[in-house]
Amino acid sequence: MFKIKDLINEAKKKQKTIVFPEVSFSDRTLEAVKILQKKKICKVLLVGDASALILRDKSLEKFEIVNPVTFPDRQKLVKTLYEKRKKKGMTIEEADELEKDPYYFATLLVECGYADGMVAGAEAPTANTVRPALQIIKAKNKNPVSSCFLVYGDNKFLKGKALILSDCGVIEKPDAQTLSSIAEASVESAKAFKIGVPKVAFLSYSTKGSAKSEDVTKVREAYEIFKKKNKDVLSDGELQFDAAMVKEVSKHKAPDSPIEGDANILIFPDINAGNICYKTTQYIGGLNAVGPILQNLKKPVNDLSRGCNVNDIVILSVITALQCEDEKK
Repeated sequence: MFKIKDLINEAKKKQKTIVFPEVSFSDRTLEAVKILQKKKICKVLLVGDASALILRDKSLEKFEIVNPVTFPDRQKLVKTLYEKRKKKGMTIEEADELEKDPYYFATLLVECGYADGMVAGAEAPTANTVRPALQIIKAKNKNPVSSCFLVYGDNKFLKGKALILSDCGVIEKPDAQTLSSIAEASVESAKAFKIGVPKVAFLSYSTKGSAKSEDVTKVREAYEIFKKKNKDVLSDGELQFDAAMVKEVSKHKAPDSPIEGDANILIFPDINAGNICYKTTQYIGGLNAVGPILQNLKKPVNDLSRGCNVNDIVILSVITALQCEDEKK
């Protein structure tokens, strides 16, 4: 059974530094960082004007606060941003101005090693978090940066199980090769978040040829590409949601499926399907849905839904800490 406490305990052992660019204008983030610091889940780095923040909340005297304008190594960050973007036409003057943006500043802190990871998005669209990450930190390899949601809870259907839902927040219309890459990244996420043996289902409105279209063919091809490269991972596709998740239905619709209606990694054909599904599971299903968690970045930067609560911010911070590479690695 999946237990969020296990992830929290693992994060405590790592003691990674997570930077929060929104604490100056996000009450939810402010409450979350207090919990993180009090419970010693991770080291906390706040972005903002220290005097203003402490005047707002005196307990912040105990926190490390950094200001984009007065940061001692500011010119190093400006130069890093300029070098990353000069081929796209950015001037040093533009980099100097953009470094003052809290999202870019926090991302640069991660890139330059002043923080291990970043959590943002409670008060801004996904693009505010993802764009700087893609421009500055970039992907680990040739595969694209994608996202997933960690969904968990204890309703009658899930029964304490956790799921990875991908991609629900970044890649709008993935082709077959991209879907396969998303699945590979999602398997790594499943291992990091300790949700159990990975069982990957490539989802469609069709199960094993029950319908025919370009969309169905894309999902089937994605499964074939993935299976060829990842023979040791249980996977199947194309599958309808019920054939992937309900054992009784799987016996009728996909009797030969190796995942036997017990998938824990769901790969959606496009962002529309993924985003709608995660919100449905959260608000109608009563489950916890944390993310978008970015996958395949060199260093972890993670986004929050603007509908998040304080607990979501705490848990995403835990996940971000778990994504951080250990120094010995």
